[in-house]
This record gives sequence, structure tokens and C-alpha cells, in this order.
Amino acid sequence: MKNDTVRTALALAVQADLPVLLWGAPGTGKTSAVVALGRQLGQPVEVVVGSVREPSDFAGLPVVRDQGTWFAPPRWAERLASAGSGLLFLDELTTAPPAVQAAMLRVVLERTVGDLVLPPGVRIVAAANPPGLAADGWELSAPLANRLIHLDWQVSAVDVADGLTHGFPAPDTVRLVPPTSAQVSAAKARVGAFLRIRPELVLAVPGTPEQAGRSWPSPRTWEMAAIALATAEANPSASASPLTALIVGAVGEAAGFELLSWLRTLDLPDPEILLRDPATPLPDRADRLHALLGGLVAHVIADGSATAWERAWTVIGRVSTTTPDVAAASARTLAANRPPDANLPPALLDLAPILRSAGFMP
Repeated sequence: MKNDTVRTALALAVQADLPVLLWGAPGTGKTSAVVALGRQLGQPVEVVVGSVREPSDFAGLPVVRDQGTWFAPPRWAERLASAGSGLLFLDELTTAPPAVQAAMLRVVLERTVGDLVLPPGVRIVAAANPPGLAADGWELSAPLANRLIHLDWQVSAVDVADGLTHGFPAPDTVRLVPPTSAQVSAAKARVGAFLRIRPELVLAVPGTPEQAGRSWPSPRTWEMAAIALATAEANPSASASPLTALIVGAVGEAAGFELLSWLRTLDLPDPEILLRDPATPLPDRADRLHALLGGLVAHVIADGSATAWERAWTVIGRVSTTTPDVAAASARTLAANRPPDANLPPALLDLAPILRSAGFMP
């Protein structure tokens, strides 16, 4: 994987607030790339090297304060909290002992260090050497590995030569934007539709420590894959390669490439077209209908207008005639998000028996 692809994938992950881990040999510029990204974003970067830290550097040191115990955070966490935003760069994860990796879990998942909650503007980036190349290396623990998107950092002679001559580039983050809530909801609907036909991929814990220390499918990583998909769609100028890197980095190669292949064959009509012309032809496969209605409902909720809400029921009514179970799930979500000024359309009343039989209404 080319490093310009990895740099763009890294920048997209930072925009989407997805924790990301760069795997690469020592001395290949991982730290320099992260520092350059922080400089381009105008954000402070706090580098925390796992091999020289103790669990208390993440869990906090207990001190007595106000007749109670306060788990005091380290100075690097206080600086990020004071700045309000920034990049927390956790370096050398595979040289951190298992006890330190365990203490990092709460930092990565909950953004909490001791009794200090990091601000929402703090993003987490990590780096690791493969255990065989790390001094006194440990495999990455499965719980920590499953909280990160894994990207392979590689360098070529041309990259090094150009970097030494002209400087090592950072990704162009000026035009990158985070996804909207509607885009995230629509992407989650598509990933959910895929998992309906491939339920065995919802959770596939690897059988060896080496494999468990990399990317693998779980409900958490599927959600990260969906957010990555939404982020790529929010930035259409980015090529397809960074999206591939992010999805594979979230759920692994086998599951990731299968999802990407399935997404390429969806060919769903745009929600706006469906709302303008409810007679637009619909797909005949249940998985595509799940993805279609999920995206439609997400669009209508984001739109917030009574007109869009009322028109969406016509589409759901059409789906209910062939696949009522697919229509019922989306109908429940749409009904729960009714705008205050929206009227009850006839299509909704026609769906009442279906919703009742599905247990979605009394």
C-alpha cells in the first residue's frame, strides 16, 4: 500500500474521530508523518511512548483530595485538556507490556485518563512495530487491537529520496470534512444490510494471538467501517484506495473486501429521486431493500421536513407488499421520528397490520 494512500486514510480517520494504528518498521517516518499532520491541522501533538510508561500513566495516580481519592492524570493529558483539541500519539504499542496495554484500553475507548475526560476534539493515533522487529516486543492484545483501525505503513526508496530532497508530505486536509449524521446513518444501514446476508461475519475472533492483534470483525469494528465509509463519501475527491485501506483496516481483509465487493453491486436509487417519484423502480433483493430503506429513512430524518416524512411512507408501503419484514423495521424508525407538523398519510395506516404483527405497535 502506497504511503500517500495511508496518509490520506490517516487524515480521513482523524476527521471522522476513528482511532487508527500505523504498523511499520522502526525509523520509517511514522512519528514524523503524525507530527506533520498535526502541524497542518494546527493542532498540538502529544507523543506518549508506551515502552517507557507505567499503567498509572493512563489509569492515573491515586491522590487524596477533598476527603476523597482522585486519580490524577499525567501532564500530557492535562495539556490536551487545556488545549481543547489535538492529536494523542501513542507510540511503540507493541513494546508496551500487557499491563500498560490494558491501561490504554480506557483511553482509546472512553477518552478518559485517570479521572480526566479528554475533550471531544482530541483524536487518537497510534503506531507499532511488528513484534518481530520490536525490542522486547509483545503481541498487541485483542481488546486493544479491536479498538483501532490498522494501516500498514511502508516506504519505498523513491519516497525516502523525495522526502529528503523536498520534505516529507502531509495529506491535504484542507478540503477534508467529517461526515454528517445522515451520511453515517445511511452508511450504517448499508453495512447492516450486508451483515443480514453474512451474519457469520458479525463476530469472527481470530484463533491465534498474532491474528487477534490485528484487524478482525466485531460489532465495534463494523461500526468503525461504516463511519469510514461515510467519511469517504463525504470527501468524494479522495480516491477509492484510502476507503479500502480504512475498511480492511477495521474488519480485516476477508470481511473488508467482501463488503466492498457487495457495495459495488448495490446500485441504489438516490433518496431524493425516490421522494420526488415514489414510483421509481425498486431492487428485488431483500439485502438491497434493507440498504435502500435504511438510507431513505436516514435522509428523511436529516431533512426533518413533514413533506419528506409523508412521502417516504409511500416507498415503505411499496416494499411492504413484497417484503413486509424489511418494511416493518424501517417503518418503526420513521414513525419514531415524525415531524410535529406532519400528517398521517394513508400508506402509514395501511401498514398498521404489518407493524402490529411485527410487534412494533400495540
